[in-house]
Amino acid sequence: MPERPLTPRHDPDARGFASDNYAGIHPEVLAAIGTANGGHQISYGEDVYTEHLTEVFRAHFGERAEVFPVFNGTGANVVGLQSMTDRWDSVICAATAHINVDECGAPEKVAGLKLLTVATPDGKLTPELVDTHAWGWGDEHRAQPRVVSFAESTELGTVYTVDEIAALVAHAHDHGMLAHLDGSRLANAAAALDVPLRALSTDVGVDVLSFGGTKSGLMFGEAVVVLNPDAARGIKYLRKAAMQLASKMRFVSVQFEALLAGDLWLRNARHANAMAALLAEKVADLDGVTLSRMPQANAVFAVLPTDVTERMQKRFRFYTWDESIGEVRWMTAFDTTEADIDAFATALAEELGAR
Repeated sequence: MPERPLTPRHDPDARGFASDNYAGIHPEVLAAIGTANGGHQISYGEDVYTEHLTEVFRAHFGERAEVFPVFNGTGANVVGLQSMTDRWDSVICAATAHINVDECGAPEKVAGLKLLTVATPDGKLTPELVDTHAWGWGDEHRAQPRVVSFAESTELGTVYTVDEIAALVAHAHDHGMLAHLDGSRLANAAAALDVPLRALSTDVGVDVLSFGGTKSGLMFGEAVVVLNPDAARGIKYLRKAAMQLASKMRFVSVQFEALLAGDLWLRNARHANAMAALLAEKVADLDGVTLSRMPQANAVFAVLPTDVTERMQKRFRFYTWDESIGEVRWMTAFDTTEADIDAFATALAEELGAR
């Protein structure tokens, strides 16, 4: 059979608002993968790109930071949390946390952890909420609270301030617990607050961080970042045992270098955040739309009539968040354009008008 060039099997102009994971690879990241290609490099992280990656991450997170690239966010959370705990330990988290509702039980099944969940009004933990589970140490009948895990930004699109994280982490440490940050969208939070990445992590005492790459424009790849070396054990073994060790790791590492060595992470995050704010502005006054809250990063939550949601989902992909009240979630990404926002808002106005 004669060779023929591949042609796209999708519409390159199609846009959705279901997830920032729907976006493609940022051109600068894609170019970096090409730069790392060619020739042979030692596998499993002994390549020159992975060796240099520690320097790249330390520029953002401090001289004690250690970085372990993995394939995906669930893997980063599982490996990071497992390194911080013993088999009898538990993790306190928000009931809406990704580790609780969107990882198919992996922290429990793979890491063997008990998750102690807390209902929150906005997805954010507080010291007072942590105290609902911060007890029972020494009781052999109770899974021992060992880690407080929180996300920035949260699954509800909310953003912790620097002071809120500092208070939460200090409270965990005062109880002899450790602090884990699920930072799949940490870049968006830092951009929203106009602070460096370390202000939300290293500087406020976070022990271990899952740092997101895919949602920021990488093809694949996340990273476990150990900020307190005394808090984590055996990550290189746990990463392998959890099937998160990439053989051709140079292609993961070089993507993070493209993202973090300059300001690409910040440009992408600022743009995604700005598009979410624009989307909220465009739809806020439409009759039949109620914004659940004003966007703080790159997520917009709104309540729509069910029939409108069903028709809109045939035109643009997005998820229903809370079916009981008709709440939906719209996510923006680094490649969302103002034209995309206008097209979506126009379509929504049409569907509302058709009722």
